[in-house]
Amino acid sequence: MYNVKIRKSVMIAHSLPDPFFGPAQGLHGATYVVDVIFKSPELNQYNVVIDIGKAHDVLGEVLKPLAYQNLDALDQFKGQLTTTEFVAKHIHDEVAKKVNTFFKGKIEVQLGETHDAWAGYAG
Repeated sequence: MYNVKIRKSVMIAHSLPDPFFGPAQGLHGATYVVDVIFKSPELNQYNVVIDIGKAHDVLGEVLKPLAYQNLDALDQFKGQLTTTEFVAKHIHDEVAKKVNTFFKGKIEVQLGETHDAWAGYAG
C-alpha cells in the first residue's frame, strides 16, 4: 500500500457540555495538527498516490471554514459534541467529497490535540 501524508494546523474553540468531559465542558480553544493520509494499493498514471499540492489545497479549503471559529456556533455542528474524533470524521468526509473525482483510495485523518494526544478517523 502506497501513501502520501500531508499536514496543516487549525485553531478552533468549542465546548463539550457534558460532565463526562470534566474541565473541557467549558469553552476552550484548541490548535489541532491535522494529518491527512491518502492510501492506495497502486500509483496513478503519474506514479503518485495523489498530487501533494492539490492535496494541500483541498485540506486548506476544508479547514478554512473552521479556522478561528467557535464550533458550537456553526450550524453544521449544532447539538453535537465536537470531540476530536467527531471533528476528524468531519474533516475526512469533507476531504473525501473534494477528491472523489481524482482519488479512489482510502483516506485517514489524525488530529493532534497535544504532542501526546491524538484521535482520528479512517474511511
